[in-house]
Amino acid sequence: MNFFNLMYRTLRWGYRSVSYLFQYVISIMLLKANLVSFGRGLKSNGIPYLDISPSGKMSIGEDFKMNNGGRYNMIGRQQKCCFVVSQGAALVIGQNVGMSAVAIICSDRITIGNNVKIGGNTVIYDTDFHSTDYLQRKNWDQDVANRKSAAVLIGNDVFIGAHTTILKGVKIGSRSIIGAGSVVTKDIPQDEIWAGNPARLIKIITS
Repeated sequence: MNFFNLMYRTLRWGYRSVSYLFQYVISIMLLKANLVSFGRGLKSNGIPYLDISPSGKMSIGEDFKMNNGGRYNMIGRQQKCCFVVSQGAALVIGQNVGMSAVAIICSDRITIGNNVKIGGNTVIYDTDFHSTDYLQRKNWDQDVANRKSAAVLIGNDVFIGAHTTILKGVKIGSRSIIGAGSVVTKDIPQDEIWAGNPARLIKIITS
């Protein structure tokens, strides 16, 4: 280790320490400003994006960890974690949950259980965003009024691989694993491994 390497490591450590403290404080302020309830042990690398409607609700359990932006969990397509909760909707995140660069868009209800790990760039949508009728899509008011939403439920101890898409109305059973890059369009029972587009059963997990 030469002088320049030592200086570089020292400066990097100092920058990261100050940066983490600043990002943590801003993240806490954003959560409180959006009336998000959260438990002890929250860790935020980077600063998330939050858009919580005044009539929407978001709650987070203890020991929540999230990575936001290009410096953390560098697996490609880096972005902030994005949480959007519409009017009257509810996003509930359990205890000891970790996620990186996710986008969770909640128009109805999304529930994430305890001890869930969500890989980088995963997106969870409980809405179609637009009507499936092309005539209704020509008119913005009709398009919005006729879009469909359905609650998403993710059980305890689930592991979701990076770049996965989870669509409206899906229920994922406890302890199941979703392979990276999957598109989940229907319910997944507990203790199963699914992957693909659309996701399909790969293996049943046996103890």
